[in-house]
Amino acid sequence: MTIKVIQRLGLLLVAGTGLWAQGSLTVTDAIRKAWVDQAGLKAGQAMVDSKKAEAEGYRDLRLPTLTLQAQGVRTDEPMMAFGIKLNQARIGMADFNPLTLNHPDPIGAYGGSAVLQQPLYTGGRITAARRAGEFMAEAEAASQERRKQETALAVVQAYFGAEVAEQALKWVGDTEAWVQGMEDFVGARVKQGLMLESELLRLKAFHAQVDAQKAEVIMQIRSARSGLGLLTGTGPVEGTLATPIELPKEQVPAAPAGAAGRRGDLIAADLQAKAAGEGAKAARGNNLPEVGLELGAGTLHHSWSEKGNWTWAGVGVKWKVFSAPDLAKARAARAQERAAKDMRSFKEQQAEHEVRVASEGVKAAEARYAAAKDALAAAEESRRLREARHKEGLAPLIDVLDAEAAVQGARTLMLQSLYELRVSRASLDLANGTPIEGVQP
Repeated sequence: MTIKVIQRLGLLLVAGTGLWAQGSLTVTDAIRKAWVDQAGLKAGQAMVDSKKAEAEGYRDLRLPTLTLQAQGVRTDEPMMAFGIKLNQARIGMADFNPLTLNHPDPIGAYGGSAVLQQPLYTGGRITAARRAGEFMAEAEAASQERRKQETALAVVQAYFGAEVAEQALKWVGDTEAWVQGMEDFVGARVKQGLMLESELLRLKAFHAQVDAQKAEVIMQIRSARSGLGLLTGTGPVEGTLATPIELPKEQVPAAPAGAAGRRGDLIAADLQAKAAGEGAKAARGNNLPEVGLELGAGTLHHSWSEKGNWTWAGVGVKWKVFSAPDLAKARAARAQERAAKDMRSFKEQQAEHEVRVASEGVKAAEARYAAAKDALAAAEESRRLREARHKEGLAPLIDVLDAEAAVQGARTLMLQSLYELRVSRASLDLANGTPIEGVQP
């Protein structure tokens, strides 16, 4: 990644006004901080909790339902008035008088009931719904783990992007010191009449370019640190970035393509396909008979002492022999099951492609890094030789400045290759489903 790309990344990630506490920060600390404090991951964890609560609700469908009801009524509607008196257990011979039956006096009552309903058989709907809920909860948890790993990759990109910018600043400082030394040397030669003043002016112009580059790199550092703070849930990160961008020699071998590890998104896709299958079973169960048990007790009062009490118990069977909407829902559920299975297959193929691409990316980054080291060494040696020849009056200043520009280009290539190597290894870990930077959730 070039310095320009680092700048654009930083500008996209700028956010927050707080400051990370002063001190050192490793990339492992930054990843763990992001997992705990980033608002986006907190929202993802809330979704996991929501799915778990839904799963618990599906599991509870097999439990009985208790319904309590309280009521008060006053009416002169003939059938209700007779029924209320009957429920109050105070029907007398006078209540069968046709005049009383046809035109009863208004009657009041209050009471309540308790009903317990227990499903005995529902065509497999409850079991299927429970399993589907469990699969969806597990799928959301797996998706959250995948989101954590994606965030870890973003932290690696921002963390080492900031380090690249800081190394660029150090090299700008080296260039600034070199230019100043050249200015002193050429200035002395100009005073002695051994060089033209135009040579000194050329160096001053080059120095001004270096100053402008320094200001730009400082801005890039601040932007990159601010972006890292956004990812970790803080304001712009201050202090020392303690993890070097170059991997220790014992960690150089990259994770091979197809290394052991399950990707969270593949686990989630598999569980979602299983949940869709259970959903299809539940939809088919809507067209099967259901059996239920109901127990109840009720009371209706005319006064505290005049009242009627009753109980009931029953087992019933209900069967919707034909329901066009339910049949349509069953077809839709089967289509959703096929879609979920096809999506699982696609994600598996996509994962294989990502592993292949990431593996090739690591190989290419390693080759670029090796070439960049050789190019930097060659550019620095060329500058040294040209500078020596210039001081002896055997080479023009423009050759020295061209050599310095080559050194700067080689340094930029070195930073870019280092960054790409570190990030490509993290990308391969993400593709393989192995912990990024070795950080376990």
